[in-house]
Amino acid sequence: MSSSPAIDDSLRDKIIADPETILDDRAVMQALIAANEKAMGENIVDLRGIAMERLEDRLDRLEDTHRSVIAAAYENLAGMNQIHRAILRLLDPSDFEVFLRDLGGEVAEILQVDKVTLVLETAEGDDDPVVQRLHSVLTVAEPGFIDEYLLQGRRGTARRVTLRQIQHGSDRIFGSAADWIGSEACMKLDFGPERLPGLLVFGAEDPHQFSPQQGSDLLSFFAGVFERSMRHWLL
Repeated sequence: MSSSPAIDDSLRDKIIADPETILDDRAVMQALIAANEKAMGENIVDLRGIAMERLEDRLDRLEDTHRSVIAAAYENLAGMNQIHRAILRLLDPSDFEVFLRDLGGEVAEILQVDKVTLVLETAEGDDDPVVQRLHSVLTVAEPGFIDEYLLQGRRGTARRVTLRQIQHGSDRIFGSAADWIGSEACMKLDFGPERLPGLLVFGAEDPHQFSPQQGSDLLSFFAGVFERSMRHWLL
């Protein structure tokens, strides 16, 4: 080993004065460990180095998990703010037609969905003038249509909220937008005893905006507020 240092004096003095700078730099530490292993030769197993590599791998995984948790928390907070803003807008109108027009307009914009449709089951047909005027956001269907649409031939009870990707939207629900709707969120509505159910449908062009793997708590909350507002209008 040479008696004279192979490192610049100013750099050497800086390292001695503040060694934490080296210890905190992962790339530098990895380079030093690699150089040490090379100097030790191939026939020597450095257990300490192996342990450090495993600890670094664990740290990387923990950091990835930490970032994922933070991202999910921010996403949930943003979604909650959207729902709250949409509900406040929903509660503003004092006229039923304005209430429904806002649903397909400003409320849809706040929630960033491309199409909103309210389906009401009725045995009286779609001759009502209100239905005709609000056909862009309101449609009526025969009793039993909603469960049939949600279950799509499966047995069982329709869930409160159904999130799914679709190849082609329902013409009855999405009208002219049916060809380009890629996913939908369907919220079954309960208007009270002796009343037929309703269905609120959010349609999105993005096939990944709604999928069964997503949580539905916020949409369930929105549906609960919406159906209570509808009960007020249906009195």
